[in-house]
Amino acid sequence: MCSVRVSTEDQAREGFSLPEQEKRLRAMCEFKGYEIYKVYEDAGISAKTGNKRPAFDELLQDIKNKKCNTIVVLKLDRLTRSVADWEKILTFLEENDAFLDCANDDINTTNANGKMISRILTSVSQQEIERTSERTKIGLAGAIKVGHIPHQSPLGYKRKDKTLVPDVTTKDVVVRIFEMYHSGLSYKKISNILNDEKVLNKTNWRDSTIVGILQNEIYKGDYVHGKRPKHPTYYENVVEPLVSKQKWDDCQYQKLRNARHYERTATYLFTNKLKCSKCGRFLGGCATTKPNGKKYYYYKCKHCKITYKEKEIEQELMACLLELVKTDMMINDYYTPFIKSKFDNKDINYEKELKELDKQLDRTKSVYIKGIMKIEEFEQ
Repeated sequence: MCSVRVSTEDQAREGFSLPEQEKRLRAMCEFKGYEIYKVYEDAGISAKTGNKRPAFDELLQDIKNKKCNTIVVLKLDRLTRSVADWEKILTFLEENDAFLDCANDDINTTNANGKMISRILTSVSQQEIERTSERTKIGLAGAIKVGHIPHQSPLGYKRKDKTLVPDVTTKDVVVRIFEMYHSGLSYKKISNILNDEKVLNKTNWRDSTIVGILQNEIYKGDYVHGKRPKHPTYYENVVEPLVSKQKWDDCQYQKLRNARHYERTATYLFTNKLKCSKCGRFLGGCATTKPNGKKYYYYKCKHCKITYKEKEIEQELMACLLELVKTDMMINDYYTPFIKSKFDNKDINYEKELKELDKQLDRTKSVYIKGIMKIEEFEQ
């Protein structure tokens, strides 16, 4: 089979195209007498660890199913650029009696020398990726420091010569949002005001929009790159701020205070305690208020569109609790005294009693099997 892959950086740098790779591999297969089972293509996907490569996964599955036994690639780095991944591929090939043949790299995976060469070539490819990544990070850091923010322009800013600069048409809206929140208004109140006034001709201002603006460091002139990874990079004073650092910090403190003093208007007794019987997700609480002012509480699964009334849940729970209490009372009234008397009697040979009970059970089974005892009596 032929395996071809091209990532966008490869094509830009070395001119590797899928048709060109396939053409050369077909010529090689014809020369060596290989029968081509299938061509597997992963276009625009890097061979770095962690990238999903559907065609490559299909290739491995076909080898497992004994549909083919030789992988033909142009170069080893078309297959992988990770030393760890290559070790896994080598193990996979050995376990499935399969081989690798490279058009440009003289690699033979059937002997120790060939495996050693393949490891060296993979190490070189991995080093190339790591060096490219380092250069990219250095270049990105330099660009961010001069205001080239690698992100969509937030409200209040615009691009000018690739640099993020304040937008005179919208920056006052951002400043006003910080002022309103600093004065004590809630997210909801601020969004309602903006919607009523149709600020920027919009009527879809939401609480989440206000939160996103208030917690964005860009408005105090700073930028955080890679918030999702464990080690984000913080850059100070990279763009012209719209609010002072003091004002921004005061708003964050105000947010913490509001969170501590926030009181819920509704109490959901079973929050994080009930799961959907179909999908297993936790049920979320919701409530409705009738015209008479009475409140009704519900728990629903958004995924399965199932809703349960809190009253019905309470009734079911009460029935279960009553059953547990009833069982507990029966054990305390009947079984506990009997068991206690048995334990208090030191003369009883419990091993002998157990053996006798086992004999009785065997005799009961024998009577049932012979048809002397009915099934109802046997269950009793």
